[in-house]
Amino acid sequence: MKKDAGNSARTTFHAPTFLFLPTTMRTLLSLLALATIATAAEPVHLTLADFTDAKGEPPSSGWVTEGDNTIHLAGKGAGALISKNEYSNFELEWEWKVNAKGNNGIKYWVAKIGGKEWLGIEYQMIDDSGHPDGLKGGSHTTASIYDIKEPVAGKAVKPAGEWNTSKIIVQDGKIQHWLNGALACEADTTTPEWKERIAKSKFKNKEGFAPGSGKIMLTEHGDETWFRNIKLTAK
Repeated sequence: MKKDAGNSARTTFHAPTFLFLPTTMRTLLSLLALATIATAAEPVHLTLADFTDAKGEPPSSGWVTEGDNTIHLAGKGAGALISKNEYSNFELEWEWKVNAKGNNGIKYWVAKIGGKEWLGIEYQMIDDSGHPDGLKGGSHTTASIYDIKEPVAGKAVKPAGEWNTSKIIVQDGKIQHWLNGALACEADTTTPEWKERIAKSKFKNKEGFAPGSGKIMLTEHGDETWFRNIKLTAK
């Protein structure tokens, strides 16, 4: 078969503009791209320096930094801590313990509702078998989405006075609460089910609750608490 002479013309190749940049410039752009990717994936260890009180002032003396990356809450009167930065999609890991009958938590997507109160979704940290709220069971127990959804049955929680390991994963409206290496509770905030759960919770009249992004809060419910190795990876 004869080739069509009209199709024998050469195809012109246009090299990307990037290739014609000076070598030094190409190297710098490549390094910048790699650094951006690395930064986005690198975890950050949160310390007291990453938080303020509810009025934007430094943490009170009731919050103390101790050895091995531990933040110690002495108890009642210290006030909650609010992160300086806001987050939408992220992974947050930490270790924690409370004393017998103790209660605390970490909140996220925290926003100032009605111009006066800081509210957010709470990962409950509590002595399930000793604190009155924990004894209510369901969505008031450890690893629950507090007052919204209960954790799975048979979760592997350690007793008061012992260290637990927790993790929160938030991605595109889907949230997960992990406890000691196992998924304990999850929800999709983009679904009608989520709206129904909010409507049955204490937050039903809190317009603007859980807006999809916001600050991180270390709560203070009046009980001594230890947070260790708080590590956050923004996505």
